[in-house]
Amino acid sequence: MKRAQDLTLLGGGAPLDLLVVGGGIAGAGIALEAARAGVRVALVEARDFASGTSSRSSKLVHGGLRYLAQGRIGLTREALHERQALLRDAPGLVTPLRFVLPVRRGDANGRRKLGLGLALYDRLAGQRSRQWHEPQALLAAAPGLQGAGLLGGWSYLDAQVDDARLVMRVLAEAEQHGALLLNHLRVESLLREADQVAGASLVDALDGSRFTVEAGCVINATGAWADDLRGSLGAKPVLRPLRGSHLLIPDWRLPVAQAITFYHPQDGRPVYALPWEGATLVGTTDVDHREDLAQEPGITQPEFDYLLGAMQLAFPALALKPADVCATWAGVRPVVASGKNVAPSKEPREHLIVDEQGLITVTGGKLTTFRSTALLALRQAANHVPALQGLVTPAAIFDPTPPGAAQALQGLSPALRERWLARFGARAPAVLACAQAGELQTIAHTGIALAELRWACRAEGVAHLDDLLLRRTRLGLLLPQGGQALLPQWCALVQAELHWDDARWQEECARYQTLIQRCYSLPKT
Repeated sequence: MKRAQDLTLLGGGAPLDLLVVGGGIAGAGIALEAARAGVRVALVEARDFASGTSSRSSKLVHGGLRYLAQGRIGLTREALHERQALLRDAPGLVTPLRFVLPVRRGDANGRRKLGLGLALYDRLAGQRSRQWHEPQALLAAAPGLQGAGLLGGWSYLDAQVDDARLVMRVLAEAEQHGALLLNHLRVESLLREADQVAGASLVDALDGSRFTVEAGCVINATGAWADDLRGSLGAKPVLRPLRGSHLLIPDWRLPVAQAITFYHPQDGRPVYALPWEGATLVGTTDVDHREDLAQEPGITQPEFDYLLGAMQLAFPALALKPADVCATWAGVRPVVASGKNVAPSKEPREHLIVDEQGLITVTGGKLTTFRSTALLALRQAANHVPALQGLVTPAAIFDPTPPGAAQALQGLSPALRERWLARFGARAPAVLACAQAGELQTIAHTGIALAELRWACRAEGVAHLDDLLLRRTRLGLLLPQGGQALLPQWCALVQAELHWDDARWQEECARYQTLIQRCYSLPKT
């Protein structure tokens, strides 16, 4: 019902001040700050919210220690500032995570060199977090870690997040401020008026309907797909799509109390194992993505071997095997090409904001810096939308959650109360209100309650089963085979909320299981 109402408002209302194309973290941040500024803004996403890179990241909110090693001090300082803001404004959703860097005899980066780098990192952050640990302390924090040649290690603080839920929280705030948000709505072409972009023709992927929307400015926030929209204006490509792939391993097979990061013996790139949502996340690769961007990416066999091999060398006593991996995923980074013949890891990670005939493209940003990048893009858009002139940085990323929200959740367990306040903010009491008998119990080891599935179906724009299980919740990653064994238990809930008949349910299950096998499982040899 809400989708139909929003489509009517979008297609039949007055021209927009701003049309944002792309429902990842970049587009979500732009929509939020535009709505806060009081302009009439809509966001459209061709597939699902956060379905691109913003649900397939390394789940980290960080200052970029690697960027600092490359001499990109300004980029690191900006990221550290935004990291602190997210830790302050999104507690429970963005959480501190301590990283440990083991130091071994003969390492190119020894205790002194790493210590100096971390000292600068701390100075840019404005607080000291680095600590030196003796070998026994490291081995206690990471059972099974290779002890040969271990001299000790440095640790420092960064942060982690459920990336897709961060996007949904930002979108929820944008909607509260008046933004229209529609997924599965694709831009077919851009409208032109006097050689300037003046809106877009849209196609609804769910029913095939078409309509046009006029807008004072269109912002292209489609990430790795940004060159497609730019290309319709004749602009030359600027992106070098790079794929980052990951493994998820049950924490009992790879137990780490904090993130362990080290340099891969094959190419010297940093790899890591970190605790995430009750499992251990292993990442990441950095390779050119030459496949069709229209197809969802998946890990390749060489990437799988690269990551698992690194863990087998670092944790030899655990005897990790391919069968120990419960899920994989791959995301395509929208990296701005330098034009130089450099390895993927050497490409700069600065964002790009460019105005081409009234189409403003913002790409190359990072999960951590979405707010600062959004404000820069909107200041550029002020040339077309006068109401955006004088835009100021908000005091907080999210509006304060009303005290009554926490009070309304007093009957929940402390863990579930904290989880819901972090992920849903002011809407947390509505999640509780929709829960039916038995739906406050968490599912397996995940910490996710069945009521979250009901709320997502009812209020978060779920159109397909993968929207629900891979992005609104992370059950598709955390449970074996994407949670296939539990699909019959969820059938009645999903069918009732989304009004699917038995045929539609079977169709969605088949579609979902095909996707899990192709993009979220072990690579097919």
